[in-house]
Amino acid sequence: MKIKNFNELKSIIEINSWTKNKQGVDKNGEIFTRWLEALGYSVKKHLRKEIGNHLHCISPKKEGKKLLLLGHLDTVFPPHSFETFKEDDTWIYGAGVCDMKGGNFVALQSLREVYAEYGEIYNIDFLLVSDEETGSDDSKYLSSKIALEYDYCMVFEASGQNDEVVIARKGVGTFFIDIKGKASHAGNHYTQGHDANLEASYKLIELVKLTNLEKETTVNVGKIEGGIGANTISPHAKLTFELRYTSIEERDRVLKEIDKIISQSIVKGTVSTLSGGIQREVMQPSKAQEKFIARINSVCGIVLKTEKRGGVSDANIISSVGIPTLDGFGPYGDGDHTINERASKKSFEERIKLVSQIFKAVVTSKF
Repeated sequence: MKIKNFNELKSIIEINSWTKNKQGVDKNGEIFTRWLEALGYSVKKHLRKEIGNHLHCISPKKEGKKLLLLGHLDTVFPPHSFETFKEDDTWIYGAGVCDMKGGNFVALQSLREVYAEYGEIYNIDFLLVSDEETGSDDSKYLSSKIALEYDYCMVFEASGQNDEVVIARKGVGTFFIDIKGKASHAGNHYTQGHDANLEASYKLIELVKLTNLEKETTVNVGKIEGGIGANTISPHAKLTFELRYTSIEERDRVLKEIDKIISQSIVKGTVSTLSGGIQREVMQPSKAQEKFIARINSVCGIVLKTEKRGGVSDANIISSVGIPTLDGFGPYGDGDHTINERASKKSFEERIKLVSQIFKAVVTSKF
């Protein structure tokens, strides 16, 4: 599909859709609601007070496989930080152009292609959530429940550089260890204190030891807080760390070891408390996913390129409840989460062509 202009994409990119900007996220959602209602969709709003509303856009149903499209309405840029749109012969530049207003636009244009040819759309629903960029802490419960109604899921994060779709993403968890010690004067009463900072240092070393690069498991202590001053034995400390993993077995191994680290105090008198947890489960390749890919290859006459990524998306959520899921159906771009974010015009056209073929196969019960 040759796109004559990107004015519609421009209209949503220039809306600030920072996750915490409910008004902007909802405005973005209202525009998509109008666009999808024009294609015969009914839109169920899941109202939220503090974040944008989640939108479940529902098509008429008939016999055949049911496909869920998944996107997010929010971006990472606070108001007045990056709200411009520009383009040249090759690229489009703007907040969310590849992550993932551009991906949502690919899905929309592909649905329009189907509607233009058949006059109707069946069995393809679109879930647009509002808090993906902050971890989907609210929407993940809704997404995982809705996903069970479908046979397949396509997620519209950016494609790979060579048009790859994503078959695997690491699981991720964020954790906090709060350590309570006892303050005392470092000169006069050094031995009467219980040094929380020292205990934190021991725990940091043990946490990092859990990293296994051969299995692509990483534990990163990204933030350390603690103490009062140089002349005081530290009465408190806090470690903030992240776990990323590629298998359930590795997740369970690390979680078990973390519990051991918490339960044992090297510095006498210190007590540690663990909080936080797994944010998004691992997205692992599966036989069902292989069949999904094979079906796409068959109906489109292609060999779909695939890749694995360390970063997470809402594809993790859908995959973890057992629905065959593929990610990366948006346009190729780079610079996401920076003011240099851009997406390839050519990639938009290629992605819309591919996705339209898939949608047409679903609508005509060839999938």
